[in-house]
Amino acid sequence: MTDRPINVLFLCTGNSARSILAEAVLAKDGAGHFNAFSAGSQPKDEPHPMALEVLRSFGFPHEGFRSKSWDEFAAPGAPVIDIIITVCDSAAGETCPIWPGHPMTAHWGIADPAAVDGPGQRDAFLQALRYMRRRIELLLALPYSALDEMTLTAKLRTIGAEEGATAKAIEQ
Repeated sequence: MTDRPINVLFLCTGNSARSILAEAVLAKDGAGHFNAFSAGSQPKDEPHPMALEVLRSFGFPHEGFRSKSWDEFAAPGAPVIDIIITVCDSAAGETCPIWPGHPMTAHWGIADPAAVDGPGQRDAFLQALRYMRRRIELLLALPYSALDEMTLTAKLRTIGAEEGATAKAIEQ
């Protein structure tokens, strides 16, 4: 695919929970082979505190994250994105910016753990992290140099239908 690390952008509407989890997991587990980024169409003021706490408790990067607009990654001088993965159904249905280089896209919809209030919220974040870690594990196992772009895109989309997938992710 490329002789440099593969740039992956995880998109969600608020860029505060699922996309932050995905960015942190891929940044650690894919270090050297992947560069992980995240953004949102309507970013929140900051990442969800429970997302950062869950990442910290599992030894993933949890500092320095900020919720940012996806416009940052469509602007001149932004990193060339190779793969865009939407992790929430609303972001998957939005009209995205025109991405330089026409990256591959897939949808890995997972229920929003931030939508859970009260004592079950940590469990919802733990479950979202588990689902995301499994998807990223499968992403890391793909034989990039042996796959053409169409096959790789199909495999990325199949990963999105793993356990915990939203209905929209399964139908892609």
